[in-house]
Order: sequence, then C-alpha cells, then structure tokens
Amino acid sequence: MVFGAVLGAIFGGVNGLLIGAVIGHLSGYALKRTVIGGLRVAQSQFLDSTFAIMGALCKADKVVSRDEIDAVEQIFRMLNLEGDARQRAKQAFNSGKQTDFDLDTAVDQFARISRGRGPLVQLFLQLQCMAVAADGQIHPAEHAMLVRIAHRLGLSEADVSQLESLLRAATGGASSKSGAPSRDRLEHAYAALGVSSANSPAEIKRAYRKLISQNHPDKLAARGLPESMRAVAEERSRELNSAYDLIKSARGDLK
Repeated sequence: MVFGAVLGAIFGGVNGLLIGAVIGHLSGYALKRTVIGGLRVAQSQFLDSTFAIMGALCKADKVVSRDEIDAVEQIFRMLNLEGDARQRAKQAFNSGKQTDFDLDTAVDQFARISRGRGPLVQLFLQLQCMAVAADGQIHPAEHAMLVRIAHRLGLSEADVSQLESLLRAATGGASSKSGAPSRDRLEHAYAALGVSSANSPAEIKRAYRKLISQNHPDKLAARGLPESMRAVAEERSRELNSAYDLIKSARGDLK
C-alpha cells in the first residue's frame, strides 16, 4: 500500500497519491490472496502425497490391517483433519492402495513440496512408520518400500531403521517384573538415539540433546514446519525422551 502511494505521489501529486494508495491496497490484497492460496495448495498437495504414499505402504504386505486403519484415523486426529480435508485424505489413502498407484511419482511430488525442509521429510517418514507399525510389526515388504521412499528423498536405510527403532522403543516390548525394559526394547532405545551400550554417558547425553534440539517443535516451526505437523513433532520429542529414559533406567550412570 505504501509503495503504491509513493508511486502515485511521484507521478500525480495529491490525486495521484490517493489513486496510488488505492492501487497499493488492491495490490496488497491480491498478493495476500495469492500467498494464502499458494499455502492452501501446498497444504493440500502435502496431504495428498502423505496419505496416498501411506496407503501404498500399508498395502505393501498385501493386507491393510484393522490396526493400520485405526492408526491412520489417529493420524487424521493428530493433524486436526476435519470435513473436506479429512475426506480428501481418505480418498488419497484409498488411491494409494490401488495396484496401479505410481509410488515414485507421488514421492517425487512430495520431494518438490518439501525441498529444503529436511525436518518435514523426517516427520513425513515418521508418520509413515507410525501407520505401518500399528499392527506391532513392520513387514519386510513395508520396510523395503520405506527404504525406497527414503532413498528417493535423499535419506538412507539407516535413517529408516532409526525411525523404526524409535517407535519400537516407545511402544514395543514388555518390561520385566522388576520394571526394567526388555533387552530388545533397550537396544531399540539405543538405536533410536544413534548410539549403543558401548558409548559413554557423555556421548549418549550429547546424542540425545542434539536430537531433542533438532526436533524441538518451536525450532521446526521457525524453519517452516506447517502448524498441522506440530503435533507430530511433539510426538517425536516424547518418543526421544522415552528412549532416553529407558536407557537411563537401565544404566544408572546417566543423570
């Protein structure tokens, strides 16, 4: 608006100032509508890609289980999807389950949306893992597809395995009667932090603090994370805290 008014004053005196102000106001309004419209399109594309790929992953082992469907519904709630957005996400999920679904094209579309936003890619993969791990296991075909997706997004199989370990540490494996975590669950907790039982307390604490800092919801928001994904970032932080707490309770040398 100010820019339009200045132009009007330069080229038309007082009348030009008024005309320029109007032009500036209309231009600002148009720009605002363009930006908001662009954000809405990006959000829709993000949801379409996320849930279509999720549908393909859940069908990778030939069967979409009731647990996986319940997990997808939980993700809808986590992302606050209601009305048309929820229906669109369901349609995308169902399209991903079809035999003729083009997974690589869908992943490439997501890559364009998320370019330069590494944390968004990590949280996207976490959502995918949450869905396929809902039935208590990640089938080899689902893992292979997760790795294929990760490679296409510039990540490695190690990144996928670390995410899988994070979920298993948070949800899998019963504790012993003494309250100590099971051996498998403890190993997953170490893997989730990218360390092992051979690392020193200082090294484990440093790895944990680095991951917590990288995944802090406020920091991710400042780097462009959509508000709808904040709950996913918060869940990731809770799971990292849970993994660290498991290790602390087992070792006794971490404070």
